[in-house]
Amino acid sequence: MKSPRMADGERTLAVFLDFENIGIGLKNRRDTFQVSKVLERLVEKGKIVAKKAYADWSRFGNFTGMLHEAAFELIEIPKRSQIGKNSADIRLCVDAMDLAFSKDHIDTFGIVSGDSDFSPLVSKLKELGKHVIGIGLAEATSDLLRDNCDEFIYYDDLDKPTLSASLSQSIPESKKKVMGLLMESLLALRRENKEVLWSSMIKDTMKRKKPSFNEEYHGYRTFTALLEDAAQQGFIELEKHKTSGTYVVTRFGEEMKQERIILPQPVVQSNGPRPTRPTTPVAPRGTGVNPPPSQRNPAPNPRPNQHARPPVEPPRATDTELDKFEDRLLDRVESRYGD
Repeated sequence: MKSPRMADGERTLAVFLDFENIGIGLKNRRDTFQVSKVLERLVEKGKIVAKKAYADWSRFGNFTGMLHEAAFELIEIPKRSQIGKNSADIRLCVDAMDLAFSKDHIDTFGIVSGDSDFSPLVSKLKELGKHVIGIGLAEATSDLLRDNCDEFIYYDDLDKPTLSASLSQSIPESKKKVMGLLMESLLALRRENKEVLWSSMIKDTMKRKKPSFNEEYHGYRTFTALLEDAAQQGFIELEKHKTSGTYVVTRFGEEMKQERIILPQPVVQSNGPRPTRPTTPVAPRGTGVNPPPSQRNPAPNPRPNQHARPPVEPPRATDTELDKFEDRLLDRVESRYGD
């Protein structure tokens, strides 16, 4: 069953080192093997919770001190003449499958080897829903194993960053260390194809690369103050997220020299309600209150009709006719109510 990933996308890794295969590749090389380079790249992927190395350590005693410092568990494999050629490979496969079934939170396996015998192990881990990363020397790596892994990193490419970050010589030496760690962490996140570089994500990566990291040791009260200082120095470009209000790094390093591309925003037509015609306020029934004249809708002025006849006024009564009417009215009153 595939284990659930963490909310922020961080992986949980187990690293298995086949030092027998690495030792074969080191025979024709002048440089030595540095396991710190391998761990620095793998820690960019997530949190490493298990590290095991397999070899006949009587043959590779010069490397045991380096592996102990890196907190590797050294699994002793006796000489080949006693137990056979593939004993280290079998022990590594058994331990890897045991972790795959018993530790569901481990979702990524790092196989440091180039031996094609591990190809069935890689296939089985992928069948169980695990992510497999292979690391090996170019001259000692099988094409079958390289093509079967989800990712494969050559040891020779660990010193070739995809984006170089140059620090100014004018900044103090104490700040140069923390700024260098900041730029390395940003490069690591960019290698992992992280599009939005949240401040919390950057700090988690810095602490994975250097567990003793503390911004207060370098003179910053908060990690936000560190990012703001880096932006003032011109190393990074910051923006505040619209909804959360936290800082997001948009550009850094050589990206600052490139012209920023701003995509045009599409014009969105509003589908809101159409404006309504204002209506005259009406008083509730029974209140007897009418709106003031200023709020009443004026009556429309009809267009005058040029052919209409002027209105005819009714004839008015003269003073003589009024006197006669009053005399008749008085006569009737006297005749009815007189003695």
